[in-house]
Amino acid sequence: MPGMQSESSPTAVLERLRRAINRHDLDAMAACFEPDYHSEFPAHPDRTFRGHEQMRKNWTQIFGAVPDIKAALLRCASERDTVWAEWEWKGTRADSAPFTMRGTTIQGVKQDRIAWVRLYMEPVQEDGAGADEGVRQSLAGR
Repeated sequence: MPGMQSESSPTAVLERLRRAINRHDLDAMAACFEPDYHSEFPAHPDRTFRGHEQMRKNWTQIFGAVPDIKAALLRCASERDTVWAEWEWKGTRADSAPFTMRGTTIQGVKQDRIAWVRLYMEPVQEDGAGADEGVRQSLAGR
């Protein structure tokens, strides 16, 4: 990614993670995280977990369901040990349907590894009903 800092900068951890995702390398992915890292999904609190085991389970499912998934790190910025990133995860599902997720993540980095992450990633909905209906549906709880 243009403007990326040295290999030990907080943003460099995300570039290593991107490369590991694109190689489908669970061991390299795990090496990007502290062993007891905290993964939080603020919009989906029931998905919160700690540690490598659940990360490996999640990404094993993702790699199986989207065998050609690729991660693009669109933008990222850091301040001290916190990194903000915008991602796109894209591929084709095993049933031949297109798959795209976009969103942001916020990571706390400690000694070249992610110690915590807050994920705001969502499936892309290309054929929605527009802004007005989207607001109505959000307010209706659908």
